[in-house]
Amino acid sequence: MENRVLEILKETDAFLEGHFLLSSNRHSKQYVQCAKALRFADSAEELMKILKEKLNHLDIDLVVGPAMGGVITSYELGRQLKKESIFSEREDGVVKLRRGFDIKEGSNVIISEDVVTTGKSTLEVKKLIESYGANVLGVACIVDRRASDLDIGIDVFSCIKLNIESFDEANCPLCKENIPVYKPGSRKMK
Repeated sequence: MENRVLEILKETDAFLEGHFLLSSNRHSKQYVQCAKALRFADSAEELMKILKEKLNHLDIDLVVGPAMGGVITSYELGRQLKKESIFSEREDGVVKLRRGFDIKEGSNVIISEDVVTTGKSTLEVKKLIESYGANVLGVACIVDRRASDLDIGIDVFSCIKLNIESFDEANCPLCKENIPVYKPGSRKMK
């Protein structure tokens, strides 16, 4: 299954190689831009079908994805699960529900992401969901990029686990080779 996921990512140019500045301010030789895979409905459907199979044992009421990366994944996952799907947005740096979206108290929610690396946005959405009195069952993502020793405190269900090495700027071999750095993500840097 993971071979097929990597195949989809490469076929759609979603698996990138070069010199990347991550939202964590670390540098990497590889980057996964899931939006490139999700721009094709058949790829999105196939990837979310893999996730859906991993979630079948859960009693899910609602799928919530953080904007930007989780908008398409939450929609397609919700469609396949036949469950409501909404997304959160940042307003003045704070994750909120807008557009009249609501979460019912006591509902069972799965967070849907494209990539989980540090878990920062996932945990911000988890806090938001819990503020409505709902239960977070875990996070479903296309790519789990977390370091092997990083536990974000909730279950992570992924299509693929990728161990992509990252470096702080001072120890980045790509910087030492003067390879230009590219910032592909959507989160603003501080």
